[in-house]
Amino acid sequence: MFELHASKVTSLKNDVLSGLTVALALVPEAVAFAFVAGVEPLVGLYAAFMVGLITSVFGGRPGMISGATGAMAVVMVSLVAIHGVEYLFATVVLTGVLQILAGIFKLGKFIRLVPHPVMLGFVNGLAIVIFLAQLGQFKVPDDNGVMVWMQGNQMFTMVGLVALTMAIIHFLPKLTKAVPSSLVAIVVVTVLVQSLGLDARTVVDFVRDMTNDPAASIAGGLPQFSIPNVPFTFETFRIIFPFALVLAAIGLIESLLTLTLIDELTGTRGRGNKECVAQGAANTVTGFFGGMGGCAMIGQSMINVNSGGRGRASGITAALGLLAFILFASGLIEQIPLAALVGVMFIVVIGTFEWSSFRIMKKVPKADAFVIVLVSGVTVATDLAVAVVVGVIVSALVFAWEHAKHVIVNRTKDVNGSTVYEVNGPLFFGSVSHFLDQFDMDNDLDDVIVEFKNSRVADHSAIEAIDTLAERYMARGKKLHLKHLSQECLLLLKKAGDLVEVNVIEDPDYHIATDKLG
Repeated sequence: MFELHASKVTSLKNDVLSGLTVALALVPEAVAFAFVAGVEPLVGLYAAFMVGLITSVFGGRPGMISGATGAMAVVMVSLVAIHGVEYLFATVVLTGVLQILAGIFKLGKFIRLVPHPVMLGFVNGLAIVIFLAQLGQFKVPDDNGVMVWMQGNQMFTMVGLVALTMAIIHFLPKLTKAVPSSLVAIVVVTVLVQSLGLDARTVVDFVRDMTNDPAASIAGGLPQFSIPNVPFTFETFRIIFPFALVLAAIGLIESLLTLTLIDELTGTRGRGNKECVAQGAANTVTGFFGGMGGCAMIGQSMINVNSGGRGRASGITAALGLLAFILFASGLIEQIPLAALVGVMFIVVIGTFEWSSFRIMKKVPKADAFVIVLVSGVTVATDLAVAVVVGVIVSALVFAWEHAKHVIVNRTKDVNGSTVYEVNGPLFFGSVSHFLDQFDMDNDLDDVIVEFKNSRVADHSAIEAIDTLAERYMARGKKLHLKHLSQECLLLLKKAGDLVEVNVIEDPDYHIATDKLG
């Protein structure tokens, strides 16, 4: 029903207007994630400004929006609760250093190992997470401060304004694309609420509910440089390193997957390793300026793409716009109805979710369908990093299981009176048992040849299997010849080493995955 109006053309006007739209949506998100992490709202807002600005200027994916995120916030909460916010700042600095190292050592390329079913599950899971997060805006505090669902006219007003926002975003591009429909929707709904005096919750209501402070505001000054006030000892390093490692991994996984998604949507290609360095630099700087750190934000990135943002100017505008709100326009921004921002995010949910995954479920292998559902569920239940790791592991196991059946050994007899086995298919840890089961050692002739011309010995488990085969034939007093093995195989073979026939011209040259040759 709803589609993202993706364009591959970069326009400064579109970038600026799209950036302003994103900046408006960043305010409640940054405040909410700061609350999740157990820190002040400005800590989240400063992170959204600094991370967003630095990654937009130096990152490897123009048009991608970064800032404080929930995936990282849930890791921070226990650190803040036990050791305090200064330890969080030190952790964010170390997180940035680890991410810079990941970029320098070009680890970003490993995102290509993520299978397509995992990507589908990631996208669907995040769409569900974004949707569930918006449901909290339909709750208000009761007399005891407990959040309960809206009732009566307040609920009808909220639902009506959300529907109006979504309708404007959907139908306005059919009339004109001169301005981002999301920005128009936010302005129209805000003017409507203020002019009619409707009972609608605003950004300032949300901030005050989050902080439980009736005087709370998003107003603030420029972030100030400060070295984290922690002891510079090994004990401090021991405390913050595990958190920094997890935060670095989560941040890079979410950023690189979001980069891949934006690549597919815009038909362009970002630079993963450059993005790793930029994310690391952003987090390092943020830690020294009182921010909670962050990474790419898929929701805001999709708003940006949907609103026409393609270049670096969109992310720079979003970051500078957010800072301007904090410094000069907090009073105006605080009056924006939450319903307008919820409507924008609901459109993001609809545009992000891969509805085609329902259609292809019966067409793809059952294992792939299972991975899609699994990753979506784990993303909702835990977090993105866990979901992606689980999805990759399950996909790898399925791949190994399926290819374990693909090693076929054909048995013949040659003119010289030798039993000849021709191996077809990859020999690796998953296929070695099936490989060994296909030899009839007791009934073979005294001279046996195993031909590996149509096979590849992939790992050390395969080498051990070949040695086991040699031991079994030697125990029966039979002579074994192994042909067309790589030079690495020859180095690793022990029991079968003396039985190998070397053919310099025809023997293959490839690398085996083993630590013994590392």
